[in-house]
Amino acid sequence: MKKFSACIALLFLFACRPLFAALSIEIVGGGENQIPISVVPFESDATGLSKVIADDLARSGMFKTIDPGMLAPHAIEQVNFSDWRGKGADAIVIGGIYPVAGGQYEVRFRLLDAAKQVQLAGFSYTVAQNQFRQTAHKIADIVYQQLTGDVGVFSTKIAYILKQGKHYELQVADADGFGAQSVVSVNEPIISPAWSPDGRKIAYVSFERGNAVVYVQDLLSGRRHIVADFKGSNSAPAWAPGGRQLAVVLSHDGSSRIYLVGEEGGNPKLLENSAGISTEPSFSPDGQQIIFTSDRGGSPQIYRIAASGGQAMRLTFEGNYNVSPHYSPDGKSFAYLERNGGHFNVAIQDFATSQSQLLTDADLDQSPTFAPNGKLILYASIYGGRGILAIVSSDGRIKQRLTMQSGDIREPAWGPLVH
Repeated sequence: MKKFSACIALLFLFACRPLFAALSIEIVGGGENQIPISVVPFESDATGLSKVIADDLARSGMFKTIDPGMLAPHAIEQVNFSDWRGKGADAIVIGGIYPVAGGQYEVRFRLLDAAKQVQLAGFSYTVAQNQFRQTAHKIADIVYQQLTGDVGVFSTKIAYILKQGKHYELQVADADGFGAQSVVSVNEPIISPAWSPDGRKIAYVSFERGNAVVYVQDLLSGRRHIVADFKGSNSAPAWAPGGRQLAVVLSHDGSSRIYLVGEEGGNPKLLENSAGISTEPSFSPDGQQIIFTSDRGGSPQIYRIAASGGQAMRLTFEGNYNVSPHYSPDGKSFAYLERNGGHFNVAIQDFATSQSQLLTDADLDQSPTFAPNGKLILYASIYGGRGILAIVSSDGRIKQRLTMQSGDIREPAWGPLVH
């Protein structure tokens, strides 16, 4: 069994800070051909670590969890594979939690193939008790990748805006909505959070100075600084993959256009100069291209341009209102909002074929953002008269709603993978 250190500063950055209310997740649609898996309660698991693993896998829509019943193996020699095949389980997760020196705990787990009767993965982590939940997410990531071939995203973070009355907070939470923390708290609107590629910073727009200003917040140090505070509006920050510059939308010359600016601010460089409004930039994963929204053709549509500038190419032609593009992590497609019969819904378009697929059917969806494995899209919506977050898979089959007991949540951004 391999050993990994789980003491990664950024992953456990909020572990010792006070927690706010968690988002509540409701699965409203699942995937087809789910993998039957049983997560056996770990030995000496008084905190529910193994339940977090099972919940992560169930939420993904890719797994059907099998109740282990009276079966409770914690070591591979205790496993009778025929018992599990009789329950219909293709895979089994077993493990335990054991105290070690210095108030730490060793968390061990094994992933077993019930049909082939072999171990697929096995690791141990030495962690503090307040790191159990993050360790469970890491284990779920390994299980997900071993059984689906795709990278798991249970260990990632999400950011969003919480509005309560006239008060606004930029919050960061685990991908399952647990452990929400307030990063910025003001009495003026906050919009457009965007994660840096290394997951250490968030750019966002705040109106606390009376106009729209782009800030960057360092999550580790707590330092924040202004990136763009020019005459007019400063909005829609998007990080370049290298993390050293951002695309921002400035209107200081009278029209909203896309500029490039350094991570610490400085003189902005105009990307392109055309009639109409250009906004909502999103970089390709290789940093060579930018997609954005523009009304230069008479109605809002999505265009693509080289990050070095040049001629923009129109990408969307179905419907007369397509906005809020976001590159997929593999660069092969983009998510966006399409006005559909008076409703605004999340759609996805393939670059190679130019074919689009509508993924949602609510009245007012906003701000689509990809999970870092490209399999899920997080977006804002309305449910029960309040702003909520929702998730849809890139094929439209898996759907979830994330709600909070009070307040409206909006403007989500899914953080990157952190190694």
